[in-house]
Amino acid sequence: MKFSIMLNPQIPGSGYSQEENAKARRPIGRDTESYQKLLHEVREIAVHADQLGFDALMMTEHHFHSEGFEFSVNPLMVLTDLAARTERILLAPLGLVLPAWDPIRAAEDVALLDQFCKGRLRLGVARGYQNRWLNVLGQRWHASAARSDGSAADTRNFDVFGEILHIMKLAWTQETLRYKSDMLDYEVPSPYSGIEGWPAVEWTKTFGAPGEVSEDGKIQAVSVSPRPYQDPYPELWQPFTVSDRSVVRAAQENILPWMFTPNPDEHAKKAKLYQEESAKCGRPYKLGEHTGILKVVGMADTREEAIATYGPMQKDFAAFFGPFGYLEVLRKQEDDRHQPISPEKGDYKRMNEVELALLGTPDDVKRGIQRMLDRMPDLEWFGMFMQGQQGVLPLDTVKRNLELFATKVIPEFSD
Repeated sequence: MKFSIMLNPQIPGSGYSQEENAKARRPIGRDTESYQKLLHEVREIAVHADQLGFDALMMTEHHFHSEGFEFSVNPLMVLTDLAARTERILLAPLGLVLPAWDPIRAAEDVALLDQFCKGRLRLGVARGYQNRWLNVLGQRWHASAARSDGSAADTRNFDVFGEILHIMKLAWTQETLRYKSDMLDYEVPSPYSGIEGWPAVEWTKTFGAPGEVSEDGKIQAVSVSPRPYQDPYPELWQPFTVSDRSVVRAAQENILPWMFTPNPDEHAKKAKLYQEESAKCGRPYKLGEHTGILKVVGMADTREEAIATYGPMQKDFAAFFGPFGYLEVLRKQEDDRHQPISPEKGDYKRMNEVELALLGTPDDVKRGIQRMLDRMPDLEWFGMFMQGQQGVLPLDTVKRNLELFATKVIPEFSD
């Protein structure tokens, strides 16, 4: 098994855990001094994780977070900064929200980062669920936020995601690209009949990619450069796959799904579906192979100390993510299925009970990981979700947690 950390960058002093500072600097997301503190902490954590032997570092994409929470405006740019400061750790935007991107610009930017880090990139691609920003940045494609409810808007988001990924793959794999989308108002070149009047036509005929220029001197295709460092492109990942529809498509596209199903039995069901669908595509994965799972991990010398340190941070998770429906992962059989899980139930006790959080000693954490492996012996990736840690706890405490995990837990399960 391989191990990653998942950062939801948070400006230190923001959120419900530190309300007075967040209110005093409101909107703290536009406070430069506070943002510089975030950059310092994220860089320290990345370098520390690299030196400790973690296999990957993952980061979300979100916009307009004036509150200073989930402050990862452009993961490709942040990871480019971290690529220059690290040596071996894999870097993964988890994920690039494709309905908010132009496919060619996205393909270029991904290829640049892959070249910068010489193949340490793993590309997470996502549909996007936050309407505050995706409805703005996705308006070109008439794509609003994903709802996972099968509605027309949700299906549009699903389809736009797939089409943009398709165009990106074409840009990476074809020496010259000529394409007209039936789904999007998008064509390459534009106009699709050819771009007339390219002044450097003779230069392009001589030095450009074959097929860029037609016989009558029009630009009839483009060559998207550079190509990725990896051939044909970085391995694709997807967060945080919950619906069966997304699991099936991930299998069809050979995308590694990171699943947000904390209960080991429920995760095993999703992994089984992925395994079955992958086999139909000629990829006979073992149960859990080519999948990942995400859990909050907090460790100390005693269970009581771990709960005292990491337990209170969960109120931020409940307060912010609860209205988006993420508390559904905390549902137990005895809960009323007709009622949503209330934020009051989103505490560390419930998170521990459903195994979204593993809080305790290193031995407690190892037993939690082993319960997953008992059901999925070939689980490939374990993600250490740093929700409520960076930006909330002292940096030394966060780094100590990483050290405990790297020295006490990883050696028990690492490949």
